[in-house]
Amino acid sequence: MSEYLVVTGMSGAGRSTAAATLEDLGWFVIDNMPSALISKVSDLVNGAGSEMERVAFVVGRGGGDLDDVLPAVDALASGRNRVRILFLDAADDVLIRRFEGTRRRHPQAARGVVDSIADERTLLSALRDRADLVIDTGELNANQLRSRVMEAFGGDQPGSAMRTSIVSFGFKHGVPLDVDLMFDCRFLPNPYWVESLRDHSGLEPEVREYVLGRPETSLFLEKLEDLLAMLIPAFQREGKSYLTVAMGCTGGRHRSVVLAEALARRLDGEGLPAAVFHRDVER
Repeated sequence: MSEYLVVTGMSGAGRSTAAATLEDLGWFVIDNMPSALISKVSDLVNGAGSEMERVAFVVGRGGGDLDDVLPAVDALASGRNRVRILFLDAADDVLIRRFEGTRRRHPQAARGVVDSIADERTLLSALRDRADLVIDTGELNANQLRSRVMEAFGGDQPGSAMRTSIVSFGFKHGVPLDVDLMFDCRFLPNPYWVESLRDHSGLEPEVREYVLGRPETSLFLEKLEDLLAMLIPAFQREGKSYLTVAMGCTGGRHRSVVLAEALARRLDGEGLPAAVFHRDVER
């Protein structure tokens, strides 16, 4: 059984970075892939003696035959291959700033950048709806996006169980768009208001002890552990490939970081390993 990944998303959202990362992880990456050729390439991959077990098709540049991508995905899946879709997205204002900052021409630029982004979002809506994993790159730099892709696909193997990720973030930097479950940690006492802790992060023992030492923190973690211990196997039975859980506090440096790490440890103890990503801890 071969494994295929369709990498798509909004222009300017990081497809090139994702493609380069997948190549570093050992995937065979074909950039700017015409959907009409996907089935022909898959025939070669599935042929006797092929060593290309993990193939990524990067599609979406300039629109074109995007309507043919989903039928091609369905055809691949019908051949008992593992086929997934990664969609990279960002808010319109972020994409506008990126194009204005680089002075690149938008692939859909029959009109201005704003209208081109709107047109492309419409063209890609069906692919986004079908995506197995959506990554919001609006608040990520290139290194952070690389880390997210590596976390999602680095240790992946055909037939493996659903991958669970826990993301910490700060509400003041924007709510992530690519999560399945979100929990607000702002009801807990904030280490930011303790002068000796303000400049430290939730990855350091002083802050960790402060947050975890609160009785409400223990109760919150117990309830979350129980909830996710029930939800994760249920999502796995439904065939979900990825589950992303977000923990948010005000700045994304203290409470959410501590709770994301603690929740991952608890889930690991239940035999439900989860990767952890801290979006805003360095801000």
